[in-house]
Amino acid sequence: MWLSNSSVGRKVVMSVTGIALVLFLTFHMAMNLVALVSAEGYNMVCEFLGANWYAVAATLVLAVLFVIHLIYAFWLTMQNRKARGVERYAVTERRKEVEWASQNMLVLGIIVFVGLALHLVHFWSKMMLPELVHDMGGQANTLTLAYAANGVYHIENTFSNIANVVLYLVWLAALWFHLTHGFWSAMQTLGWNNKTWISRWQCISNIYSTIVVLCFALVVVVFYIKSLL
Repeated sequence: MWLSNSSVGRKVVMSVTGIALVLFLTFHMAMNLVALVSAEGYNMVCEFLGANWYAVAATLVLAVLFVIHLIYAFWLTMQNRKARGVERYAVTERRKEVEWASQNMLVLGIIVFVGLALHLVHFWSKMMLPELVHDMGGQANTLTLAYAANGVYHIENTFSNIANVVLYLVWLAALWFHLTHGFWSAMQTLGWNNKTWISRWQCISNIYSTIVVLCFALVVVVFYIKSLL
């Protein structure tokens, strides 16, 4: 199959799954910003999503997309290493146009993956998971279930800990580097590869990535400051 047998096909899969994940990040960012404006409004959103079929279906789709993206990232990296052979050990001067992020996408991706795992532990396992267990007839912890839709409580509880704040900010920094290169690179793979549009996509990537990461970081910092007051 072309999407798996050729280097270009694998890059297309990486690009499409990456863009889908970027769209989810945009939604998640907008949702988090609600918590800064209205705790009640944010909890209403959490309750609306909960463990309803559409939220569960979206979660499963996102999980599949993320796994595919991760597998193809490793696949392409190993392919590139194999293609370069021993030349990769040679000391060469890096071309000016080669970004630091492009040279470290796999490492950045691994940091993003670890951060995502942390995020799932702090939020998904305490919000959607208890509701799923309960809906399937399992014995969910009563207290945990009572707080399942109280998203603001979990944000406050997580970001009152300075260690969590630092870990999330490191994660967001890695996400910024990953996005700034990945977004425009995906557009290049999908055909927007002339000089004019590549420059535009690079600019859009930087602006978009900065907005998204700053908004996520704002939630982290604001709730940490609130915990100190």
